[in-house]
Amino acid sequence: MQSLIHPTAIIDPKAELDSSVEVGAYSTIGAGVRIDAGTKIASHVVIEGPTTIGKHNEIFQFSSLGAKPQDKKFKDEPTLLEIGDHNVIREFCTFNRGTVQDKGTTKIGSHNWIMAYVHIAHDCIVGNHTIMANNSSLAGHVTIYDHAILGGFTLIHQYCQIGEHIITAVGSVVFKDIPPYVTAAGYDAQPHGINAEGLKRRGFNAETIQQIKRAYKVLYRQGLSLEEAKAALADMETSCPEIGLMTRFLAQTTRGIVR
Repeated sequence: MQSLIHPTAIIDPKAELDSSVEVGAYSTIGAGVRIDAGTKIASHVVIEGPTTIGKHNEIFQFSSLGAKPQDKKFKDEPTLLEIGDHNVIREFCTFNRGTVQDKGTTKIGSHNWIMAYVHIAHDCIVGNHTIMANNSSLAGHVTIYDHAILGGFTLIHQYCQIGEHIITAVGSVVFKDIPPYVTAAGYDAQPHGINAEGLKRRGFNAETIQQIKRAYKVLYRQGLSLEEAKAALADMETSCPEIGLMTRFLAQTTRGIVR
């Protein structure tokens, strides 16, 4: 049976790879790396540990995963990169490990579509079913919730939180949190309605989308203070549970929201 690991690949003896993992030519897998079943690693990929990678991921050539964080406070502490299952990670992506000043872990969930040249910095958390288009970048400590879509060249400032089902336009620069369902664009990013097309594709019915549009107007178009808008949205949640994503997000935002 032909080996799934190319003879030019360098695998550290302290790395743990499932027997079904494929590793392409000239890739390097370091000590403390664990890779689960069915994951495919193309040529010229560098993976440093401690890093754990789940099942059935596809990692394209020239990506660098698990390197030290780009943080001057880092002193070689044993921090971690965690990657879930069924992710597509395209060419030249860079994902850094965490820092002890925060969670100590950079975490990417499952079923994410991550395009070329994406950078995910230390202590970021990326949920599930997200799309990050070419050259989008996350500074440290960013949280991206499920089903978010970042347009190409989107830049997210450190500590920002990006809500479920949002979408950003190409070239957006985000300095504040983006609530769920919102479309954001510009430098610095401002809200431009809801991601209605994305919601349709994910099976939201027409009435629910209309309710989310009304919630957006309460938040952005009625001249309410944030506290007044939060109270109004809490009332709306009783008839449309999906608005709960917005109320819970607004209750824990610390940087303020895009305006």
